[in-house]
Amino acid sequence: MADIKINRITNANVYSSGNSLLGRVEEVKLPAIKSIDTDVKVLGLQMAIKLHGGFESMAGSMKFNAVYPELIKEFGSPMVTRQVQVRKSLETYDSSGLIAQLSAVAYMTIRFKDVLPPITLKQNENPEQESEFNCSYYRYEIDGKRIVEIDAFTNTFFVMDNDQLATYRTNLGF
Repeated sequence: MADIKINRITNANVYSSGNSLLGRVEEVKLPAIKSIDTDVKVLGLQMAIKLHGGFESMAGSMKFNAVYPELIKEFGSPMVTRQVQVRKSLETYDSSGLIAQLSAVAYMTIRFKDVLPPITLKQNENPEQESEFNCSYYRYEIDGKRIVEIDAFTNTFFVMDNDQLATYRTNLGF
Protein backbone atom coordinates (compact mmCIF):
# COMPACT_ATOMS: atom_id res chain seq x y z
CA MET A 1 0.00 0.00 0.00
CA ALA A 2 1.17 3.53 -0.76
CA ASP A 3 2.57 5.61 2.08
CA ILE A 4 0.09 8.48 1.92
CA LYS A 5 0.92 11.63 3.84
CA ILE A 6 -1.46 14.57 4.05
CA ASN A 7 -0.39 18.10 4.98
CA ARG A 8 -2.84 20.49 6.63
CA ILE A 9 -2.79 24.09 7.82
CA THR A 10 -5.91 24.97 9.78
CA ASN A 11 -5.06 28.16 11.67
CA ALA A 12 -2.64 31.07 11.79
CA ASN A 13 -1.60 34.18 13.64
CA VAL A 14 -0.70 37.51 12.05
CA TYR A 15 2.01 39.81 13.36
CA SER A 16 2.62 43.40 12.29
CA SER A 17 5.77 45.18 13.40
CA GLY A 18 6.27 42.37 15.91
CA ASN A 19 2.83 42.77 17.52
CA SER A 20 0.30 39.94 17.45
CA LEU A 21 -3.07 40.59 15.82
CA LEU A 22 -4.52 37.46 17.46
CA GLY A 23 -8.31 37.71 17.70
CA ARG A 24 -8.55 40.57 15.20
CA VAL A 25 -7.86 38.96 11.83
CA GLU A 26 -10.48 36.59 10.47
CA GLU A 27 -8.84 35.70 7.18
CA VAL A 28 -5.62 36.35 5.23
CA LYS A 29 -5.08 35.79 1.53
CA LEU A 30 -1.36 35.50 0.86
CA PRO A 31 0.03 36.82 -2.44
CA ALA A 32 0.55 34.64 -5.48
CA ILE A 33 3.81 34.79 -7.43
CA LYS A 34 2.81 34.81 -11.07
CA SER A 35 5.01 34.93 -14.14
CA ILE A 36 4.25 37.38 -16.93
CA ASP A 37 4.50 35.40 -20.15
CA THR A 38 5.24 37.17 -23.41
CA ASP A 39 4.22 35.88 -26.85
CA VAL A 40 7.23 35.27 -29.08
CA LYS A 41 6.80 34.66 -32.81
CA VAL A 42 9.83 33.52 -34.77
CA LEU A 43 10.40 32.28 -38.29
CA GLY A 44 10.80 28.54 -38.49
CA LEU A 45 8.48 27.65 -35.62
CA GLN A 46 4.99 26.42 -36.39
CA MET A 47 3.46 28.35 -33.53
CA ALA A 48 4.07 31.27 -31.23
CA ILE A 49 5.54 30.40 -27.86
CA LYS A 50 5.29 32.09 -24.50
CA LEU A 51 8.45 32.95 -22.58
CA HIS A 52 8.93 34.40 -19.10
CA GLY A 53 9.09 38.19 -19.15
CA GLY A 54 8.98 39.14 -15.46
CA PHE A 55 6.45 38.92 -12.66
CA GLU A 56 3.03 40.35 -12.00
CA SER A 57 2.70 42.63 -9.00
CA MET A 58 1.83 40.73 -5.83
CA ALA A 59 -1.31 41.42 -3.84
CA GLY A 60 -3.30 39.86 -1.05
CA SER A 61 -6.00 40.74 1.44
CA MET A 62 -6.75 40.70 5.12
CA LYS A 63 -10.20 40.54 6.69
CA PHE A 64 -10.60 41.98 10.17
CA ASN A 65 -13.46 40.80 12.40
CA ALA A 66 -14.34 44.29 13.70
CA VAL A 67 -13.28 47.91 13.44
CA TYR A 68 -10.02 48.57 15.30
CA PRO A 69 -8.93 52.26 15.30
CA GLU A 70 -5.33 51.30 16.19
CA LEU A 71 -5.14 49.09 13.08
CA ILE A 72 -6.50 51.88 10.90
CA LYS A 73 -3.74 54.07 12.35
CA GLU A 74 -1.11 51.40 11.64
CA PHE A 75 -2.22 50.35 8.15
CA GLY A 76 -4.18 53.41 6.97
CA SER A 77 -1.47 55.31 5.10
CA PRO A 78 -1.14 54.15 1.49
CA MET A 79 2.41 55.59 1.48
CA VAL A 80 3.83 53.51 4.35
CA THR A 81 4.81 49.84 4.19
CA ARG A 82 4.61 47.40 7.07
CA GLN A 83 6.48 44.19 7.77
CA VAL A 84 3.93 41.46 8.41
CA GLN A 85 4.34 37.81 9.36
CA VAL A 86 1.72 35.10 9.08
CA ARG A 87 2.69 32.14 11.26
CA LYS A 88 1.10 28.72 10.86
CA SER A 89 1.57 25.13 11.96
CA LEU A 90 1.92 22.66 9.09
CA GLU A 91 0.60 19.31 10.31
CA THR A 92 1.36 16.04 8.53
CA TYR A 93 -0.88 12.99 8.92
CA ASP A 94 -0.67 9.40 7.77
CA SER A 95 -2.78 6.35 8.54
CA SER A 96 -1.49 6.32 12.13
CA GLY A 97 -2.53 9.95 12.79
CA LEU A 98 -0.49 13.12 13.33
CA ILE A 99 3.18 12.40 12.58
CA ALA A 100 4.76 15.88 12.29
CA GLN A 101 4.20 19.55 13.02
CA LEU A 102 6.42 22.15 11.35
CA SER A 103 6.34 25.93 11.42
CA ALA A 104 5.24 27.65 8.22
CA VAL A 105 5.87 31.39 8.07
CA ALA A 106 5.12 34.02 5.44
CA TYR A 107 7.17 37.22 5.71
CA MET A 108 5.86 40.17 3.71
CA THR A 109 6.42 43.87 3.16
CA ILE A 110 2.97 45.22 2.39
CA ARG A 111 1.11 48.45 1.80
CA PHE A 112 -2.64 48.53 2.29
CA LYS A 113 -4.69 50.11 -0.50
CA ASP A 114 -7.54 51.28 1.76
CA VAL A 115 -7.25 54.14 4.22
CA LEU A 116 -10.56 52.92 5.62
CA PRO A 117 -11.82 49.72 4.00
CA PRO A 118 -15.55 49.23 3.52
CA ILE A 119 -17.30 47.96 6.63
CA THR A 120 -19.86 45.20 6.16
CA LEU A 121 -22.62 45.22 8.76
CA LYS A 122 -24.91 42.23 9.31
CA GLN A 123 -27.55 41.63 11.94
CA ASN A 124 -26.16 39.88 15.03
CA GLU A 125 -22.65 39.57 13.55
CA ASN A 126 -19.39 41.43 14.01
CA PRO A 127 -18.75 44.01 11.29
CA GLU A 128 -16.28 42.76 8.69
CA GLN A 129 -13.55 44.95 7.31
CA GLU A 130 -11.62 43.53 4.35
CA SER A 131 -8.64 45.36 2.96
CA GLU A 132 -6.44 44.55 -0.02
CA PHE A 133 -2.70 45.09 0.11
CA ASN A 134 0.18 45.29 -2.34
CA CYS A 135 3.27 43.27 -1.53
CA SER A 136 6.82 44.13 -2.62
CA TYR A 137 8.65 41.45 -0.61
CA TYR A 138 7.51 37.89 0.12
CA ARG A 139 9.34 34.97 1.72
CA TYR A 140 7.71 31.65 2.57
CA GLU A 141 9.50 29.25 4.92
CA ILE A 142 8.70 25.79 6.20
CA ASP A 143 10.61 24.59 9.25
CA GLY A 144 13.03 27.52 8.87
CA LYS A 145 13.91 26.61 5.27
CA ARG A 146 13.23 29.05 2.46
CA ILE A 147 10.69 27.70 -0.02
CA VAL A 148 10.39 30.85 -2.11
CA GLU A 149 11.55 34.46 -1.77
CA ILE A 150 10.98 37.42 -4.06
CA ASP A 151 11.88 41.09 -3.63
CA ALA A 152 10.79 43.67 -6.20
CA PHE A 153 13.29 46.31 -5.06
CA THR A 154 16.38 44.10 -5.15
CA ASN A 155 15.47 41.97 -8.20
CA THR A 156 15.85 38.76 -6.23
CA PHE A 157 13.88 35.58 -6.72
CA PHE A 158 14.80 32.35 -4.97
CA VAL A 159 13.20 28.93 -5.28
CA MET A 160 14.54 27.02 -2.30
CA ASP A 161 18.24 28.07 -2.28
CA ASN A 162 18.47 28.57 -6.04
CA ASP A 163 18.93 32.25 -6.96
CA GLN A 164 16.89 32.45 -10.17
CA LEU A 165 18.00 36.01 -11.04
CA ALA A 166 21.74 35.97 -10.17
CA THR A 167 22.89 36.07 -13.81
CA TYR A 168 20.21 38.66 -14.67
CA ARG A 169 21.49 41.01 -11.93
CA THR A 170 25.09 40.49 -13.06
CA ASN A 171 24.17 41.19 -16.70
CA LEU A 172 22.47 44.44 -15.65
CA GLY A 173 25.47 45.49 -13.52
CA PHE A 174 23.78 45.17 -10.13
